[in-house]
Amino acid sequence: MMKDILQEIVAHKRVEVEQMRAKKPSLREALLASPTGIIAEFKRKSPSKGWIKEEGRADIIPLSYQQNGATAISILTDKKYFGGHDDFIRTARQSGVTIPILYKNFVIDEFQLYEAALCGASAVLLIAACLSKQECAKLMVKAHELGLEVLLEMHDECELEYAELEPDMCGINNRHLGSFVTDVETSFRLAERLPKEAVKVSESGISNPDTVRALRAAGFRGFLIGENFMKTPNPGQALNDFIIELKKK
Repeated sequence: MMKDILQEIVAHKRVEVEQMRAKKPSLREALLASPTGIIAEFKRKSPSKGWIKEEGRADIIPLSYQQNGATAISILTDKKYFGGHDDFIRTARQSGVTIPILYKNFVIDEFQLYEAALCGASAVLLIAACLSKQECAKLMVKAHELGLEVLLEMHDECELEYAELEPDMCGINNRHLGSFVTDVETSFRLAERLPKEAVKVSESGISNPDTVRALRAAGFRGFLIGENFMKTPNPGQALNDFIIELKKK
């Protein structure tokens, strides 16, 4: 009897592991195929603003984003500064989110990549300002081994050499992580310096559909928007309204 139940448990465990290893939806492919390219962010708190939506629930908002037209979802998993948690991605998946999810954190160690893969993320953010080019290259290799795509974030000219690592997507953060000053011009300025074939993502400070149109014309395919939606009573509805405006012209 014991042997039979053990065999059953092991057989089921193999199924579980296969599910964890199964290919996740591709963020890169989703952005290339989408007419809007909006990566809607589940962000409850920030170091500069404090709580944005302390009551925000991971079983409601990410799914609402998906239902209202998001191309992908970014979920902050940093606890101390952003009020996030790895479980938020797991919860979002359990609630029915099937589109790509970006694991957004300050990744400095391989261990975090295993966490991202296990909780159901499709892609992981690597930040040039946090890592040497060598560290970044090593983490990128490991991420790919684990079936995760990499969005590599840069902020200024001196970080653009990281694009030589050929990440799946190149992100330009319009917010300076030291001063929190946000300027969308950063994306326009740096876009032409990135490799032409790079899938470009503009992050932070985007609150107007006109800005998305202009960024798309400048070669961007992804637009990461968080606070603009999260500060409203219904983030999913705010996303829907934004997309309606975006499609008007």
